Amino acid sequence: MIIRSKAPLRLGLAGGGTDVSPYSELYGGAVLNATIDQYAYCTIEETNTGSIILQADDLNQKLKYKSEPVLPVDGHLDLHKGVYNRVMQQFRIKKALSFRMSTSCDVPAGSGLGTSSTMVVAILKAFTEWLNLPLGDYDTARLAYQIERIDLGLSGGKQDQYAATFGGFNFIEFNDNDRVIVNPLRIKRWIIDELEVSMVLFYTGNSRSSDKIIREQQKNTLEGKKLPVEATHSIKRNSYVMKDLLLKGEIVQFSKALGKEWENKKMMASSITTRNIDKIYEAAIGAGAYGGKVSGAGGGGFMIFTVDPVKKNYLINTLGQFNGRVMNFHFSDNGCQSWKINTNE
Repeated sequence: MIIRSKAPLRLGLAGGGTDVSPYSELYGGAVLNATIDQYAYCTIEETNTGSIILQADDLNQKLKYKSEPVLPVDGHLDLHKGVYNRVMQQFRIKKALSFRMSTSCDVPAGSGLGTSSTMVVAILKAFTEWLNLPLGDYDTARLAYQIERIDLGLSGGKQDQYAATFGGFNFIEFNDNDRVIVNPLRIKRWIIDELEVSMVLFYTGNSRSSDKIIREQQKNTLEGKKLPVEATHSIKRNSYVMKDLLLKGEIVQFSKALGKEWENKKMMASSITTRNIDKIYEAAIGAGAYGGKVSGAGGGGFMIFTVDPVKKNYLINTLGQFNGRVMNFHFSDNGCQSWKINTNE
């Protein structure tokens, strides 16, 4: 039996950072995001060899273990091991499984598109399909969050797991006691098409670890530092504004609000922007972009810009002076999916 799954990556459009603890518990968070046709993939092949083989094809990493109920979390393919360990523990699977797992992702790790969390969702979805686990969408997203943030101790927010699981355009609200409400947005097709044709997704060429940035945000919130906390409040308020503008199809105003989001985001932590990011942003605005921001925690990865579609090629050519690349994409409606292949046929 072969099991496959794929989960979509997401663009963080508004509210990023308000989904990070302890801000979301203290003040409540709200984010606007959308999934795109770039994915994390997982394949599990059931075997009878008494071994577990884990491989990340895009990272050129491969590990082999004797089948055991717990695998060592030691800095090597910990996302894969974390999902396996939690599934074995939570669902009380007493007999160690024997399988080969292969994973890959369409974009580099640390790109700001939620790669790590999306990979956890894809792996968990594959196990759910294989073992027929009783997990709905909310259960899957919540468990993926717990595996990454609690079991593995990796810093980050809550939005990525829910975006990858549910898919599409969502306005997600975060409250105390880990209460999360996913509001799927019914956006007219012409609005999605207009946003898509107006948007440029630019990879800066630098992947980064979000851990340092997230920890600084958390520290600023805990210490009640006025400027970062007020900036985060502004980002949350702006997310509601941007949701309404998007629903009404006011793309130019939405785009300008995107730039406002970025100005506030830079005040949340000192390492969110860099000199290179600032140069790229200034060049994009000079080439006619209405606004833009870094997708994800900041520090590198992908940047989003919006522009009049007739000026899009000029913006793309302007960005060509930097050491990066424009990535074509389309918005994706579907969340994480899984299926089985019967190898006996």
